[in-house]
Amino acid sequence: MDERQVAAYLDRIGARRPERADAAALRELQRAHLAAVPFENLSVVLGEPIVLEPDALWAKIVERRRGGFCYELNGAFAALLEALGFRVELLSARVFGKEGRVGPPFDHMALRVELDGPWLADVGFGRFSHNPLRLDRTGPQADPAGEFTLAGHGDGGLDVVMDGDPQYRLDLRPYALADFSPTCWWQATSPDSHFTRSTTCSRLAPEGRITLAGTRLIRTGPDGSRREEQLSEAQALAAYREHFGIALEELPVVSALPRPVRR
Repeated sequence: MDERQVAAYLDRIGARRPERADAAALRELQRAHLAAVPFENLSVVLGEPIVLEPDALWAKIVERRRGGFCYELNGAFAALLEALGFRVELLSARVFGKEGRVGPPFDHMALRVELDGPWLADVGFGRFSHNPLRLDRTGPQADPAGEFTLAGHGDGGLDVVMDGDPQYRLDLRPYALADFSPTCWWQATSPDSHFTRSTTCSRLAPEGRITLAGTRLIRTGPDGSRREEQLSEAQALAAYREHFGIALEELPVVSALPRPVRR
C-alpha cells in the first residue's frame, strides 16, 4: 500500500496517521474502522466478485466506500497496519455455532499484531470487541462490548470467549491472504453458507450498533437494549445511504441459490 492509498484509507475511516505503531494507535485505528466501515455481505447476494488481493480490497473499501466480511475487512486492515509500521500476521479461526460446535478451519480471519506483546485485532466479526485484546492474557479483559477471556485449547489454539459465550477458536500459526481464498469462495457461493441466506449490513455507532438485516433496521444500545423498525424497500435503500454510505440501485434480494458471480 503506497502513501496515497494510506492517506485515502485513513480519510475513509476518519483517523489521523499515528506518530508511532503502538497499542494506543492500534486501539484508535480499530475503533475508527469499526465505526466507518460496515460488516456486510452485499457482494455475495449481488453476485459481485470477491477478490482477496490487497489492491482489490483497498479499491472496494476506500474507493467504492463499501464494507465486506471478515476476509475483506481484516485483509484490508492488515495491509493498512503494515503500511503504518505495525507487524501483523493473519490468523485462521474456527467459529462456534449456536449449538457450541466449532466450525471448519479458515471459517474466520483475525489479526495478530506484535507490539509490547501479542495483540488480537479484529474488524471483521460483526458484534465483537471494540478494542484490541491481549493474546497473552488469560484473565478477563473488559471492553465496551462485554467481558472477554482467552483460554488455551488442547491443539495449541486459543478460544475467544465473550460474556461467557465462545466466539471462535484461533489457530496461532500465521497464514497468507491466499490461504483464505478457498473458504472465502465457499462462504460466498454455497447454499449452506449463512452469507448466502440473508443480507446484513452493520457497524459500530455512537449509540451502540446499527444494523440493516433485510428490511429490518435494528438499533442496539450499549446496555443491550434493542429497537427494530420494519422498512419499505424505498426506506431500506435510503437507510443504506444514510447509515452506511452505500448507494444501491436496487435492494439486494436473496434467491433460493446464490447468483452466479459476474466476471
